[in-house]
Amino acid sequence: MAAVMPTAGPAQAADGAAPPPMTDGFGLTQVEPPVGDPTNFHLTVTTPEVSGEHHIKIILPKGYYDDPDRRYPVLYFLHGSPDDPVQQTYPALSMSDRMITVIPDGGARGWYANWLNQKTVLGAQNWENFHLDQVVPFIDANLRTIPYKKARAVAGVSMGGFGAFHYAQVRPDLFAQTASLSGDIDLSAKSMDLRFAVVASLIDATGAICASSSGSCDPAESPYKPGVDSDAAFGSPYPVFNADWRWNEVDPAGHMDRLKDVGVSIYVGNGGGSPTEPEFWVEGAAKHAKNSMDALGMSYYYVNYGDGAGWGTRCDGGHNAGCWEQDFRDLIPRLERLLAS
Repeated sequence: MAAVMPTAGPAQAADGAAPPPMTDGFGLTQVEPPVGDPTNFHLTVTTPEVSGEHHIKIILPKGYYDDPDRRYPVLYFLHGSPDDPVQQTYPALSMSDRMITVIPDGGARGWYANWLNQKTVLGAQNWENFHLDQVVPFIDANLRTIPYKKARAVAGVSMGGFGAFHYAQVRPDLFAQTASLSGDIDLSAKSMDLRFAVVASLIDATGAICASSSGSCDPAESPYKPGVDSDAAFGSPYPVFNADWRWNEVDPAGHMDRLKDVGVSIYVGNGGGSPTEPEFWVEGAAKHAKNSMDALGMSYYYVNYGDGAGWGTRCDGGHNAGCWEQDFRDLIPRLERLLAS
């Protein structure tokens, strides 16, 4: 994708109290006008790349409307599973006065990928095309961005951490910085626990567990309904006769060399050392990615805050928003400096 400096985006919100108008394009069609206030709002769009309606949340710097000639770097933040962009209300995401933040819908279990099977009950699932080929140029055309690699970052939590590394690896020409916050950044056979967490989201294992439990769990409330086959996203997950080659191809930790021209940040805890805490397994993935970079002689920024002691006031080292808020408080000022340079 060639970087083209767009004409000036909206200099001010439509009436001073509403979000700025956005123009359809790049395959995105708005279902309704933006909802929210002038600097924190979301769109609802449709795209032939992914079935259904999808939110795109946008957070503008407080002074965005003060100088109609100023342009800004952009942070693309990818949410985790099974969240939604509108639910991303981390206070730290609104702290920047030097950077635009865009949070596109990644689905409950879209895994930031173009699925192998496009004929499941879910319909089209080309999340990578949606984000990289549509959302990025749409944002550049509608807002006063600096539409070049040097001024773009992609970061994500959990499922979004995988997406952030995956996108930076397949399109290193688009992003100058990438960051994983407790990300599923190893999908190789070395991290079968994370591979099968992906599978569990695809087949709706949550609903199956609920259906077979004797507690109050309601299978109808599972966010992963309807279930699809285990091979839908990346083909067979089983490491037999190279049947899982597609998983290995998208495994971030196995391809850290693709990030040699991208700044890399990794944040992770240890879940208190408990195997019942997801962060325990995510820590292993982070270490595998770190080991790969060490072997390649790459530079990177790596924070393992263990059980969370000293890492903010709400972090217990687990796979949760309390730790991620502190991650953002460390990451965002760093990104502002790096993208400004």
